[in-house]
Amino acid sequence: MSLYRLKPRFQALLRPFAHLLYRLGATANQVTLTACAGSLLVGGGLALSASAGQTGWFLLLPGWFFLRMALNAIDGMLAREFAQRSRLGAYLNELCDQVSDAALYLPFAFLSQAGGALPVLVVVLIVLANLAEMAGVLAIGASGERRNDGPLGKSDRAFVFSVLGLLLACGVRPGEWLVWALAAITVLLVLTIVNRVQRGLAESSGSAGADSPAEQTSSKIRQGET
Repeated sequence: MSLYRLKPRFQALLRPFAHLLYRLGATANQVTLTACAGSLLVGGGLALSASAGQTGWFLLLPGWFFLRMALNAIDGMLAREFAQRSRLGAYLNELCDQVSDAALYLPFAFLSQAGGALPVLVVVLIVLANLAEMAGVLAIGASGERRNDGPLGKSDRAFVFSVLGLLLACGVRPGEWLVWALAAITVLLVLTIVNRVQRGLAESSGSAGADSPAEQTSSKIRQGET
């Protein structure tokens, strides 16, 4: 089970905004780059505040994660519904997501009050998150479909880190509980990678011999998890 299953309903709510942006001349790639730039700014600001021992700014995380997911959904709709699909867009869609995730997870490593194990856990978590998305993308070459299986896909991680950010912003002191929470996230990420690889292999065995054109592959990536 994953929050990704709610994507169609989320997109339906955002469709009017996508149409508005199209009328204003915005492109899918511009929206993708805007989401990435915003994540870098938010992540950089949170890292500075965390290193100074100020956790109140982590209140930005829930709002930004929601806005970023909205932008990611909108760029996909612009690409599909207004003939803006491109190979460059497919690359930007995946690479910008990895950069954004890393930028928004990394500030937790600067919470020195939680102990010395925290920075290591955060780095491991970022690596595993990237591997999980890579496993999802690699399934396209094997079966023509991107895997977005849980238990901790991109949308699920956004929810979990939003909750952690909210707790920190509300005055919960970062300590051993945060280390255990991030350790649990790493375990769930490992399970996510295993699930995506196993189900991708199972799906590819059922569709062996079917060739997927390059443009179809590009569109599959663009329609990836938001």
